[in-house]
Amino acid sequence: MKFGIDRLLADPELRRPLEGKRIALVAHPASVTADLTHSLDALIAAGVNVASAFGPQHGLKGDKQDNMVETADETDPQYGIPVFSLYGEVRRPSGQMMSSADIFLFDLQDLGCRIYTFVTTLLYLLEEAAKHGKAVWVLDRPNPAGRPVEGTLLEPGQESFVGAAPMPMRHGLTLGEMGHWFVGHFGLDVDYRVIQMEGWQPEGPGHGWPSDRVWINPSPNAANVNMARAYAGTVMLEGTTLSEGRGTTRPLEVLFGAPDLDAKAVLAEMDRVAPDWLSGCALRECWFEPTFHKHAGTLCSALMIHAEGPFYRHDAFRPWRLQALALKAIRRLYPDYDLWRDFPYEYELERLAIDVINGGSSLREWVDDAAAKPADLDRVATAGENRWREETRNLLLY
Repeated sequence: MKFGIDRLLADPELRRPLEGKRIALVAHPASVTADLTHSLDALIAAGVNVASAFGPQHGLKGDKQDNMVETADETDPQYGIPVFSLYGEVRRPSGQMMSSADIFLFDLQDLGCRIYTFVTTLLYLLEEAAKHGKAVWVLDRPNPAGRPVEGTLLEPGQESFVGAAPMPMRHGLTLGEMGHWFVGHFGLDVDYRVIQMEGWQPEGPGHGWPSDRVWINPSPNAANVNMARAYAGTVMLEGTTLSEGRGTTRPLEVLFGAPDLDAKAVLAEMDRVAPDWLSGCALRECWFEPTFHKHAGTLCSALMIHAEGPFYRHDAFRPWRLQALALKAIRRLYPDYDLWRDFPYEYELERLAIDVINGGSSLREWVDDAAAKPADLDRVATAGENRWREETRNLLLY
């Protein structure tokens, strides 16, 4: 199969509209061709006039480890072109940045999750391109989490850099498809096109991530496909006092880690409350001691998620519900546990981080309500999931 960048490089006719134009590239470390050449190097070697480059959260080089660590603008030392940061002084490209090119090539590997900020970066670029009369091409890449849709829709008024629009946590689209939804949903008058993949089978082997392609971290803590599958659930841990495994070799692949919880007891409670929500993966009790971040230097009891190998069932795994259930079980076993982390998540000062992450307060309220049942959360989520599937049905390119 071929990703969008590979098709663009292989087909002179696809590149012809780029001739005589100044080109900008939005990229990160996973923006590579089939032979692992970075897209910036490959485009310039192919004779494309790349006049500027842009880096999203974690930077063009992907060197910023944690969230809310900003990247400065710089000049590329090899090519002498400006490299603008879209996670520094600005999140939305400025007029000066937009004036650096005529056509913007967007070549980011995504995880298929609303909160992964590359989705919002695409929306902001499309909106600014519409204002400044620029063109945006998405060089499409797989959604490694595949087509399943899960989670409550972001509520009106809850928009943020980790919640661009009323979509569910696990959206099931490629970024090329998401761009079409943004254009339609927001009524953007923009020159937009997708350089589609060739041969991607979202329901084939790999269930989204092709088995013949190397995985490269699109951000420092996105270490493998297991993480990509689990992320629509485990990202909620960023809004809690529980460790998501940062400071270990398997971040965002655990349901929680904490020194004062009994993982085995939590798992038993999860199985008692909603056994169906445990389907599609294996959960394994484990221990870790983070080298940095939450509970650094302290031994934590944890549950590891294995949405991989013989344990993985693509049609049954629901990471958002699985994580919600873990939080519910903790609240039931430890009613007074200080669960919700209160800090300015992604610079949102007025709302709790867990509410920013979920695009509203419904999940937190469900966890904290002793009378709330799994069916109550499932009912709200299912309605949003069905609405999203219907909205996006005609946008699927593969």
